[in-house]
Amino acid sequence: MPAVSKGDGMRGLAVFISDIRNCKSKEAEIKRINKELANIRSKFKGDKALDGYSKKKYVCKLLFIFLLGHDIDFGHMEAVNLLSSNKYTEKQIGYLFISVLVNSNSDLIRLINNAIKNDLGSRNPTFMNLALHCIANVGSREMAEAFASDIPRILVAGDTMDSVKQSAALCLLRLNRTSPDLVPMGEWTARVVHLLNDQHLGVVTAATSLITTLAQKSPDDFKTSISLAVARLSRIVTSACIDLQDYTYYFVAAPWLSVKLLRLLQCYPPPEDAALRSRLAECLETVLNKAQEPPKSKKVQHSNAKNAVLFEAIALIIHHDSEPTLLVRACNQLGQFLQHRETNLRYLALESMCTLASSEFSHEAVKTHMETVINALKTERDVSVRQRAVDLLYAMCDRSNSKQIVAEMLSYLETADYSIREEIVLKVAILAEKYAVDYTWYVDTMLNLIRIAGDHVSEEVWYRVIQIVINRDEVQGYAAKTVFEALQAPACHENLVKVGGYILGEFGNLIAGDSRSSPLVQFNLLHSKFHLCSVPTRALLLSAYIKFINLFPEVKSTIQDVLRSDSQLRNADVELQQRAVEYLRLSSIASTDILATVLEEMPPFPERESSILAKLKKKKGSMNVPDIDDSKKNMNGNGNVEHNNEADEVTVKSPASVVAALIPTNRPRPTSASPIMLSAGIMTAATPFTDLLNLNSPPPAAAAGSLLVDVFSDFSSPAPADVAEEHFSRFVCKNNGVLYENQLLQIGLKSEYRQNLGRIYVFFGNKTSAQFTGFASSVSSSDSLKAQLTVHAKATEPVIEGGAQMQQIFNMECVSDFTEAPVLDIQFRYGGELQNIAVKLPVTLNKFFQPTEMTSQDFFQRWKQLGAPQQEVQKIFKSLQPMDTEVTKAKIIGFGVALLNGVDPNPVNFVGAGVIHTKTTQVGCLLRLEPNIQAQMYRLTLRTSRESVSQRLCDLLSEQF
Repeated sequence: MPAVSKGDGMRGLAVFISDIRNCKSKEAEIKRINKELANIRSKFKGDKALDGYSKKKYVCKLLFIFLLGHDIDFGHMEAVNLLSSNKYTEKQIGYLFISVLVNSNSDLIRLINNAIKNDLGSRNPTFMNLALHCIANVGSREMAEAFASDIPRILVAGDTMDSVKQSAALCLLRLNRTSPDLVPMGEWTARVVHLLNDQHLGVVTAATSLITTLAQKSPDDFKTSISLAVARLSRIVTSACIDLQDYTYYFVAAPWLSVKLLRLLQCYPPPEDAALRSRLAECLETVLNKAQEPPKSKKVQHSNAKNAVLFEAIALIIHHDSEPTLLVRACNQLGQFLQHRETNLRYLALESMCTLASSEFSHEAVKTHMETVINALKTERDVSVRQRAVDLLYAMCDRSNSKQIVAEMLSYLETADYSIREEIVLKVAILAEKYAVDYTWYVDTMLNLIRIAGDHVSEEVWYRVIQIVINRDEVQGYAAKTVFEALQAPACHENLVKVGGYILGEFGNLIAGDSRSSPLVQFNLLHSKFHLCSVPTRALLLSAYIKFINLFPEVKSTIQDVLRSDSQLRNADVELQQRAVEYLRLSSIASTDILATVLEEMPPFPERESSILAKLKKKKGSMNVPDIDDSKKNMNGNGNVEHNNEADEVTVKSPASVVAALIPTNRPRPTSASPIMLSAGIMTAATPFTDLLNLNSPPPAAAAGSLLVDVFSDFSSPAPADVAEEHFSRFVCKNNGVLYENQLLQIGLKSEYRQNLGRIYVFFGNKTSAQFTGFASSVSSSDSLKAQLTVHAKATEPVIEGGAQMQQIFNMECVSDFTEAPVLDIQFRYGGELQNIAVKLPVTLNKFFQPTEMTSQDFFQRWKQLGAPQQEVQKIFKSLQPMDTEVTKAKIIGFGVALLNGVDPNPVNFVGAGVIHTKTTQVGCLLRLEPNIQAQMYRLTLRTSRESVSQRLCDLLSEQF
């Protein structure tokens, strides 16, 4: 920076500022300012031309007045004139005034742009820096249009000075953030990557920030930065403080650059090159080792810089999720911070361990810190840290520790802050359901939850309790007994009354044999709560009363007296009045048989994912879709679901990931609800599965008009995208997970099938901070596949906001057996560029399996019947994975068939049976998998009544081993 002469002190400005400070009142200040404005205006309008010093002084005064909060409506032209000065101080004041006061819509913007262009072309580094700073500070679209093509040339030019390169990189970063569509991607992008090798660390730091942002937009253009970033990071972490003396901060070498390089590497998956991967692992190990070394300074700045690098390194380890040793070491390192005296470190450690808990490599290591986390929950003063402790307990929970964690959460709930109680309630409800081996424990836990935090128990929670109790016969009597005992408390929360009314109305007969819970006692207990409840709860209790009349004829007259009372028949609330009238009439005129038919016990609810999980995801606001490794659910005749225990294990592949509920359960009403109950409006009926698929509904209007060519569409004609199918085979034996992911978009998938019908929920997650526009998603199939598999897609919204997630539903019907798979075509604009993605949808023939249980005799009898050569396909193949019995069982069950135990004479073999359902026919299937552990080989034999089905199923299943 040029030296400032003595004459640049601007004594007049100093005097003016002193006068303002000495003003005793606001009126005096305004009077002095008006006087000065009048003086400046007269000077600018005077005949005598002002010299550069005077212009600078008066422009400075105007700037100071503006910063005091007063409007300035003149002086802009004089500031622009200062830009043409050759003196640094005058040009600096001109740029400062413009950066603060000039609007991007100003008429002077063209003059300003000309002055900036002159300074950029002057090759004077001081003037170039001033111009670049002005462009970055204003950051308007007009400036981006004017200079977005010039700045990259300055950045990569060989003769550009280091200070100018720094300013150019940061200026380009600012323009990319404000107007990403105007920053061109060209040959300079390859050259800017090499700035990571620059000798000047200031240039490297600025370039890393720029490359990180650009790599999120166009990752393929900056892939070469991975090796350079690893090399630079390696040099930094292995260097001594004295080697980078100018960039060492409290004995930590270049901490800001290290953090930025680690963030850049998080834009990409682990390096494919083994040597590069090994070098990066060494860097991360070195960072973890340095964290264990004694501190070189007691100052907080040293620990802050050291820990900033450490946490970013751990974030990269979690992102890669591929090095078990590093993941466990990172977990142990974070565990040491859980009891650190610094609150921020405890918070960050808990937050990072939440993500580590989702990794299969580090989950067990995280669980070793459970007692420390529980202690933090009890003793921590900061509510935000306590909330992270709750999140971590939720993340580390599994079957081995679920009862302890749920108990600790319930204990904490009694004293928890009101702001997080609802979230804790949701988490306890999810964990209690997910890991409930003994459903009596589940009932006890949920009733205790309602007792402790009744006001924070949402409708979804108690709806779910009723669904589970109704669907499981073994727990119904216990639930009725337990809720009866809970209602005897003098003060019951209204949600407990709702649950009690519903369960006793359905299953009160299971405990009526005990004189302590006789029908009349049950009725009197419920009715004692009636006058304390709100209208919706009273409506539910009236429905329970009419159920009692059906279950217990001996209390009919007592209940009719209640229904006949003026407080019911003349109730001011029309809903209660209508129920009382209808129920009284029904109980009076209907015969016992009709009453039993209308008021029969509720059938099981259709199984679906809990809406509590969707509510929690919505509350947390997470974007990414977790990979839920469910084995395929097998639905039997009464609607219950049998599934492998592994179905409950949730693996989150990304740090902040969300799955919306498949079908939110708005009301606990089964499919075959009686008309009288529906007319009473107790609870809305859940739509049956076949209705949910809605295959016969007409396509949406938007899709119906898709045959017309939209000549005004924002989409140009992109080149056809390569069909991504690297994750396709993963979904043959599972229905949920992440189907596709790049730097911009994550596509999650969740699906359900029954007989020849299927429904897929596709979740599109925007991983960037900018919105996707013109978003369109459709399914394409070959002509032959269209006749075999019909797919209807629901329309999507055209915009996905940054960090947001959108769901699209696809309904399918299997018409006949097929071998191909449909393709999901996605188009959208990001940063002005058209993105075109094609992904193969994992819809395979085995998805339409219905498992079939068979005895050994039936199996081999059917096996012989399917003995024709064209009905059998056999394949012998080498195992590509370790031969694990439990994994093999899970894959066969996930494939869709019933695993038949004890059928094959050789206990090592696996035998299964199922039926493929299509619209035109049903195809029975028998399979036999014979492992040879010594040779690491399998022999797979499939017999079906159709040759094409045998071959396709054999190909699909053999690829899983």
